[in-house]
Amino acid sequence: MARKKTSTSKAVALDTGKPAPAGKSSPKAKATAGKIEKLAEMVVSTAAAQQSPRMEIPTRALSNVRFDPKKAIIEMGPAKQTRQFFDLSMARKFMQTTLIAAQCKQLIDAGKTASIRQLYYLSKHDVAGTREKTFNDQVESDPIIEDLEVTLDALREELHVFADQRGNLAGPITLVDSGDVLDCMRMGSGGYTVPSIVEPEVVQFKKCSAKFILHVEKATIWRRFHEDGFHDKHQCILTHGQGQPARGMRRLLRRMHDELKLPVFCLLDNDPWGYYIYSVIKQGSISLAYESRRMAVPKAQFIGVSSFDYERCGLSDDVKIGLDDNDVKRAKQILAYPWFKGKKPWEKEIRKMISNGFKMEVEAMINKRLTYLTEEYVPMKLRDRKQWLD
Repeated sequence: MARKKTSTSKAVALDTGKPAPAGKSSPKAKATAGKIEKLAEMVVSTAAAQQSPRMEIPTRALSNVRFDPKKAIIEMGPAKQTRQFFDLSMARKFMQTTLIAAQCKQLIDAGKTASIRQLYYLSKHDVAGTREKTFNDQVESDPIIEDLEVTLDALREELHVFADQRGNLAGPITLVDSGDVLDCMRMGSGGYTVPSIVEPEVVQFKKCSAKFILHVEKATIWRRFHEDGFHDKHQCILTHGQGQPARGMRRLLRRMHDELKLPVFCLLDNDPWGYYIYSVIKQGSISLAYESRRMAVPKAQFIGVSSFDYERCGLSDDVKIGLDDNDVKRAKQILAYPWFKGKKPWEKEIRKMISNGFKMEVEAMINKRLTYLTEEYVPMKLRDRKQWLD
């Protein structure tokens, strides 16, 4: 029996139970929905004028990324590309863009959210009259979401799309998350799990007595600080990103820095990847340059682990991890970034790591003693501003 085909001109219907009550949408949700409608109107108007339906998409490529030294963030340039329906090289992407936009509009109207994986499945179906699928894999749909973000000037989360939760928080701050009041000093051993969507409509800051934020690279290190009660003793908010922090964590760091006036200190591995994570937190990432102004924390400070800490802290040879060719290559690439270039302390730091011939993890400090990291190393770093890297 032939399978029923689904037209690409209409998004797959969402099973949302009942529609959201009229007037329940937030002003921001209405504004985002309005942007999608304007995009649709542009496509319709070109078609009505008997022209190839088209849309203007900002170019998301390294060639269109620049560093603004005054703002100290990575930004996207002005270049755009025209995506047309009657162009064989663009027709598929044009169809995919309109399909994802329609799905996001439905989510907003219904007051629902979907993960990027769920959105992929919502949008995947047969193209009418062909054996083609609208999407063959999620690697096709993810970039389309990012295209829409930059085209509409809206965060992915404002399109009601979210990613997996990654990262935790603990400390003297009380949050309101979707109406629930959460005391982050009393969230158990795992702390508060930072959601993908942390916009003010979802997460609000009710009360905070913290003096600063300490962001660490890994969950295991976060647990060491949490178990040792560092956030209580030093009145700070303790966060981790499980490696490179997800967008929800980066956005929350930016919000806490701006709205609560909290300085952000980063404790990361002494290797090129730790340097890059710091760069992403501070200046933004190349791939998400269009979101730097909402996610980057230009005043964030790097407090360690430094290439000079091996001698400074009297560490043993047991903590050394030899650099390989990829490490050296990556370190030299980072040195060439405009936001590192010309910063003498950073040039000295990275060149020292290369000349050392080894890298170190944050865990290296525990080689001295289990609590050395939390009781001596970080307190010493926080006291001595000369050891901070900007």
